[in-house]
Amino acid sequence: MLKHEKVHANQSDQQQKHIAFFSTRPYERALYSELLETVSVDNDKPIKVVFFEHPLNASTAASCNGYSDVVVFVNDDINAATINALKRCGVKHIALRCAGFNNVDVKAAKKAGIKVSRVPAYSPETVAEHTLALILTLNRKTHKAYNRVREGNFDLGGLMGFTLHGKTVGVIGTGKIGQAVIRILLGFGCRVLCFDPQPDNDVTASGAHYVTLNELLEKSVIVTLHCPLNEKSHHIINAESIDKMPQGVMLINTSRGGLVDDNAIIKGLKSKKIGYLGLDVYERESELFFHDHSQEIIQDDIFQRLTTFPNVLITGHQGFFTLEALHEIAATTLNNIITGANTL
Repeated sequence: MLKHEKVHANQSDQQQKHIAFFSTRPYERALYSELLETVSVDNDKPIKVVFFEHPLNASTAASCNGYSDVVVFVNDDINAATINALKRCGVKHIALRCAGFNNVDVKAAKKAGIKVSRVPAYSPETVAEHTLALILTLNRKTHKAYNRVREGNFDLGGLMGFTLHGKTVGVIGTGKIGQAVIRILLGFGCRVLCFDPQPDNDVTASGAHYVTLNELLEKSVIVTLHCPLNEKSHHIINAESIDKMPQGVMLINTSRGGLVDDNAIIKGLKSKKIGYLGLDVYERESELFFHDHSQEIIQDDIFQRLTTFPNVLITGHQGFFTLEALHEIAATTLNNIITGANTL
């Protein structure tokens, strides 16, 4: 296990911390319980916690009565109705244990007097490495080769890939994760084109090139998304943008599902405009991901259609899922609760 720095809490002028965690899994409960043992407080009021497996939304918010803080994840629905219910319960702080906050009505929270914090950055290399895993797996078809060899089939037919070295890759979004992806791609010898409304000098110094979104789409044989989800980026990949891409383009999304118009993606796959698709996120993933549905009939027809394409690889939002990243997320989340850091 990794060693943790002790978090110091001065609660002399604060109410006792009662924290409710939502959408938790056993590995998270064990990790947060371990970290909470390292927290020191300046008075004799211990931090009390409860872990809920169900998500937080307007219907479940009533279970927060008496809690000062709630800790939520990417698929919890923190809309205005949820926030008003939290206010009635006396909640003072919503702590996101993730970077994105598109699922939180921040304006409603401010109006209700509830603080919102997030984990602005955590081990960006973790998501970047998963991005490259999707790229390499789709390209060299290692997932298909693995199954063939286990069945005694050593035929190479249908496993042809391409050399990544020298290819032009477009990176949309050059925050910490985007920059980590860029560093890896440059190490492979790729030509990297970038688009971001706020260019970063470090990206240019590294050898990547900022261009317009249209130029990136037109020239990149691989396009990978690393931008936040907001009104401007919603469905940034749509029928029009796909039409600008080269035939057989590889599209990767390890950021937010809402960046992609799924209907346009399916049409792009059917026309073979999109030659490869790698997804770690999905626009309606809250109904699917982080749960075992293997004994159920999945009702999402679009998701089911995506899984029928042989050139599509989907993982269930596991890009963040490394030991190092989870420890960093947990430590930052608890520090935000105790110190009030990283408030939106």
